[in-house]
Amino acid sequence: MSEGIRSLEPKQVWRYFYDFTQIPRPTGHMEEITNYVMEVGDHLGLETIRDAVGNVLIRKPATPGMENRKTVTLQAHLDMVPQKNASVNHDFLSDPIDAYIDGDWVKARGTTLGADNGIGASFALAALSDNTIKHGPLEALFTINEEEGMDGAFGLKPRFLQGDILLNCDSEEEGQLFVGCAGGADVDVTFQYKDDTYIPEGDIAVKITLSGLKGGHSGVDIHLGRGNANKLIFRFLKEAVCDYGARLASVQGGDLHNAIPREAVAVITIPGDNAEALWELVSDYQDLFREEYKGIEEGITFVAEPADLPQTLIPEEIQDDLINAIEGCQNGVISMLHDFPGTVESSTNLSVVRTSPGLIEIQMLVRSSSESRKDAVCSSLESIFSLAGGKVEIGNGYNGWQPNINSPILHLMKDVYQNLFGKEPAVKVMHAGLECGIIQGIYPDMDMVSIGPDLQHPHSPDERVSISSVARTWEFIKNVLENIGQK
Repeated sequence: MSEGIRSLEPKQVWRYFYDFTQIPRPTGHMEEITNYVMEVGDHLGLETIRDAVGNVLIRKPATPGMENRKTVTLQAHLDMVPQKNASVNHDFLSDPIDAYIDGDWVKARGTTLGADNGIGASFALAALSDNTIKHGPLEALFTINEEEGMDGAFGLKPRFLQGDILLNCDSEEEGQLFVGCAGGADVDVTFQYKDDTYIPEGDIAVKITLSGLKGGHSGVDIHLGRGNANKLIFRFLKEAVCDYGARLASVQGGDLHNAIPREAVAVITIPGDNAEALWELVSDYQDLFREEYKGIEEGITFVAEPADLPQTLIPEEIQDDLINAIEGCQNGVISMLHDFPGTVESSTNLSVVRTSPGLIEIQMLVRSSSESRKDAVCSSLESIFSLAGGKVEIGNGYNGWQPNINSPILHLMKDVYQNLFGKEPAVKVMHAGLECGIIQGIYPDMDMVSIGPDLQHPHSPDERVSISSVARTWEFIKNVLENIGQK
């Protein structure tokens, strides 16, 4: 049924996006998709280059008579976030995305769609292949592994790009011109220990499952107040341990550092006499979570079921320190920007908590458009987990993209948008991380703006992109390219 996407307008864009849905491309698995982009460039007869890290650059000569205009670099990333509902049987390394049309939206059945950033890459390929557009020198940069580590952007070398202007196609709100974004850093925590093999006679094992949360992009959606499965299940575990004699055997919550965790599962043991009371406690917490998140989360499910008795438990002292640290750590929005009302400045996402024999691993992603705030939040998390006995490592830091409200391309794009649609676009800073900040560090003189169509709930199986918004954004891109002036 995905075939119907190819018939959508503008066909130049959607035919490429359809191809993107057919090629597995989770972060870290880039060979097939970069080969595809290389083949498109070669087929179009354009200069096509792959750099040492795997980014692809395609150059298209200017329309005759426009050779002296500024060179524009269209930029998008090729990887996608692989998230799926627990009930869906899908292998992101081999299966195509099952995309379909629902009114004005393109969606995927039970998985992420990959419009982040497949639709941006499709705009770039469409611009390269459409010879009806009049433009100056044009190049398109397709970066790899943006979603985890931004490897492609970090691997760029000076003088690889020729552009005077960068149009990043990775934002997700039509009518918004983004001129800045947050930087970020990973905070990783490990606890190592010797497993406890003593389980009192008469104890039983219970599997606790929290599911049905919306999750989403830890930058774009962090201000929506959605539930974090890790924070919620540890809130329950604290009471279960303190008041019901529970012991923690294992826990698994979340699987990607930049996605708000939607599900968490824990296996605990309790004295058999407390079983009925624990079942009631789980039911009470389900009611509590549903009440607290009314209007935000509609599908929260929190259930308990009997499980096989585990072979080992997490030592009681480690268990208690872990629970207290996760209960106490900051999560969600921490501060807001004063100069851009309604925009998050700093946040934390408690992304992943997982256990294996003798080891607990925790991953958090800190975002901030202020370097000092980012450092302060990282230090706060380091302090609380160090006090709990964890080993804390802070890494993969990247700078934010600093706004330039006097940008010439920004003013031109505002005028073009006003002329096309009869209203002025908003100028904003994004809390999500874009590659612009990294590229700005390598190409400090490049003038940059980020744009995109309406794309909702990226990094979750609810991801969808608006068909009509894609059409309007394509018209906007074409008109911007035609109106960019001389050097």
